[in-house]
Amino acid sequence: MSYLVLARKWRPQRFDEVVGQRHVSLTLRNALKSDRLSHAYLFTGPRGVGKTSMARILAKALNCERQPVEEPCNECAACRSITAGHCLDVLEIDGASNRGIDDVRQLRESVKYAPSSVRRQGLHHR
Repeated sequence: MSYLVLARKWRPQRFDEVVGQRHVSLTLRNALKSDRLSHAYLFTGPRGVGKTSMARILAKALNCERQPVEEPCNECAACRSITAGHCLDVLEIDGASNRGIDDVRQLRESVKYAPSSVRRQGLHHR
């Protein structure tokens, strides 16, 4: 097996595994439970607070094959592909590096298309 950074190896896979962000976890879980999701979520903060982890967990919960869910199952094909980083419909981009006009144009072009393998197309910044 290839080397994997510890932060990615031990990344939380469920909302209840995230430490120190209970208010964010609770807000996202309540939105999923009541099916009252916003059209966008902005994850901000310094390094290491769980922005990418929360965004990945939310993407899995939205696309989990066991709908409706407050927590992703981490067993279905959608959850496994998002966890492994192989899902073509969930993109992880670095907002600090992708802020130019050409980057925004490319982003606008990519969101025109329907998801290919999961129910909802996701995009999260880190």
